[in-house]
Amino acid sequence: MSQPRKKPIPNSSKLLLLDDVVFDILTRVPVKSLIRFRCVSKSLNSTITSPSFITTHLNKIKSLPINNDDHNGFLVYSKLTELCTVVYNSDRILTEISKFKIPFSSRGSHVIGFCNGLFCIDNHILYLWNPSVKKYKILVPPRLNHPIGSITFGLAYHSQNNDFKILRLACYKRFRGETEPAAEVDIYTLSNDSWRKVVISVESKADIGAIALIYKSPCLFFNGALHSIACTMDRSFILCFDVNDERFREIMLPRNCFDEVGRYLEYLVVFKGSLALIVFSKDILDDLTTMCHIWVMRDYGVVESWTKKSVPVKSAPNGDYSCARPCTDNGFYLESR
Repeated sequence: MSQPRKKPIPNSSKLLLLDDVVFDILTRVPVKSLIRFRCVSKSLNSTITSPSFITTHLNKIKSLPINNDDHNGFLVYSKLTELCTVVYNSDRILTEISKFKIPFSSRGSHVIGFCNGLFCIDNHILYLWNPSVKKYKILVPPRLNHPIGSITFGLAYHSQNNDFKILRLACYKRFRGETEPAAEVDIYTLSNDSWRKVVISVESKADIGAIALIYKSPCLFFNGALHSIACTMDRSFILCFDVNDERFREIMLPRNCFDEVGRYLEYLVVFKGSLALIVFSKDILDDLTTMCHIWVMRDYGVVESWTKKSVPVKSAPNGDYSCARPCTDNGFYLESR
């Protein structure tokens, strides 16, 4: 009588090798398929939702030729269908990547930022949203103790710690006869789910803490730092917050950049891989023409490298332009109010 055959005991090193192979294969799978794979088993779901896997998957996507620019995508929202469309631009072509519905109230929402698959959306409530895994988190910033004059937010990716940070910069209203309170800065860190205060100081420039106004446009995340236009009582500049060392610094704006006659809008963008300032102004000689002035900082941080190009565009039929975003390699998307 033959003895029953014993099942071979799996070699732990072989199992480890198998896990590594599966991990590598999954990092090459599209996001839509990964979402379906999460339902296969608990172990697979645990792998796909782990921080190490998410980082590896994002890095592989970014390494593809079509994804070599962090600023080449758009989130288009339709009030009629309440659907969001992710659009990718390449050269002169706009390509629809995916459509999805925002899982929370989207009326009055605006995007604060997008980094490594995460959206930060402000709708009187602050949301951190990952559409790939269909999850979102409500954030509650610390209470502000004074009336607000201006406030802005920014979303950033902390590459050294593989973490995300949200910056809130608030400037208080000034009342006659009262001492002007300093601007207040709070930082949220996703890994420990907490807010903390940060002091604004830039090397020897003590006056930078007396910010009287911060532009309300969301902070621009570029080159590892969040950028916003700020003003003291006598000057304007670009306030930068380095995400890695959490230090503030100043970048000087182009000389006379705000001297345009009829100027009504200005904000920061990334244009062809460089920090840029967009300034809109009315053409005083032609009511049907608006001037779009594009200042590009060719060498980041070097004030002498600012270069300017002014482009006349047909005035918006229903009012002033409210934004101009780089769209395709050589063009801009214009939006009217």
